[in-house]
Amino acid sequence: MKQLLTANVATHLYWLGRYLERIESTLIWVMKAYDFVIDVDKNAGIALYKKFGIDLEYSDSQSFLNNALLGEHTANIYSLTSKARENAIICRSQIDAEAFGEIMELNSIFDKAYKNKIDINHQCIDSAHSLIREIWGSLSRRKSRQSSDYFFRLGKIVEELDFYLRFGADRDIVEIVIKNIDVIIKKLSCESESDAKEYQSLSMEQENIMFEIDKRIAKIIVG
Repeated sequence: MKQLLTANVATHLYWLGRYLERIESTLIWVMKAYDFVIDVDKNAGIALYKKFGIDLEYSDSQSFLNNALLGEHTANIYSLTSKARENAIICRSQIDAEAFGEIMELNSIFDKAYKNKIDINHQCIDSAHSLIREIWGSLSRRKSRQSSDYFFRLGKIVEELDFYLRFGADRDIVEIVIKNIDVIIKKLSCESESDAKEYQSLSMEQENIMFEIDKRIAKIIVG
């Protein structure tokens, strides 16, 4: 990992990973709720967005899809893809050229839908999933890992953890994800064994976990 990164670039790589994972996970959960809104429970979308701290309003399944993904709230996909795009531009030199183009294309899909008030459909969401898979794939195709790859990957896994905690995943799954985060943090830092033991002894409450992880990541980036 003989690669020098500024704190600014490392931060944006980390948040690029987080935003891309947030987009992908949000799309997956929205489509699950969409199926329920159609056939089982019209209020399934309301219950889903309560987990994001958002009071979502809609009249039917199409309205749910549009308001969930393009509505005026903090979890809308247009906003998330715009933030992913901004982070990618700032750390452009550390991103695979193909992946960079795919991030721009991902933002373009929802930018067009948002600005032209186009209904969201399965084709739009399938295209987004396909682009995100290609972006993640660009990381796995590298012959050797650089610090930039690890910050990008760290963002992805931390966001996975946030979703697992938010949606009440099994404790064993949460512990596995935390261990994966530990591995990357230790690769990027010179953390002592005492630091690691202190972290492992934390209670499994969500706010404790995310606070401690954020603190450790800030220490890596700032130094």
